[in-house]
Amino acid sequence: MRDRRAFFQSCMISATGFLVARSERLLARTGLPLGPEDPEAPNEEVARILKGLFGERPIRRGHVELDMPLVAEDGRVVPVIIESDLPMDRDQHVKAVHLIVDHNPDAHLAAFHLTPALGSVAISTRIKMKRTTWVRAILETNTGEVWADYARVQVTLNGCG
Repeated sequence: MRDRRAFFQSCMISATGFLVARSERLLARTGLPLGPEDPEAPNEEVARILKGLFGERPIRRGHVELDMPLVAEDGRVVPVIIESDLPMDRDQHVKAVHLIVDHNPDAHLAAFHLTPALGSVAISTRIKMKRTTWVRAILETNTGEVWADYARVQVTLNGCG
């Protein structure tokens, strides 16, 4: 009985090692980065979008929370929750929320235009994602401030065709 258990344990350890090594080789062949990129250094398309939306204004982290799964089992339906602690009154409020998915066919996925009548920023939606990449939730206030939060989401099944 003990020999049988030891045999199965060694088989499981070998299989796990084989699968990990094979997965790393497959990922390396795709040309995709294996580790996290820097969300502060967007690709060329996203940099163009950000410049068009916000010009030279600095995009600072904070005041927004982007809640997404770390791993999206199905890229066709990825849940997204965006919330902010910024005030929503007439003098100071969030006027727009932009959702940008770096490596999607259309990176500027959504723009939500808000008014102070909402009372608070709380957006819940579902998006499609083509591949593992950064997702950016960027808020713009009526005073011109720009705030952001980022999430790197791993996509296991392509949702964009």
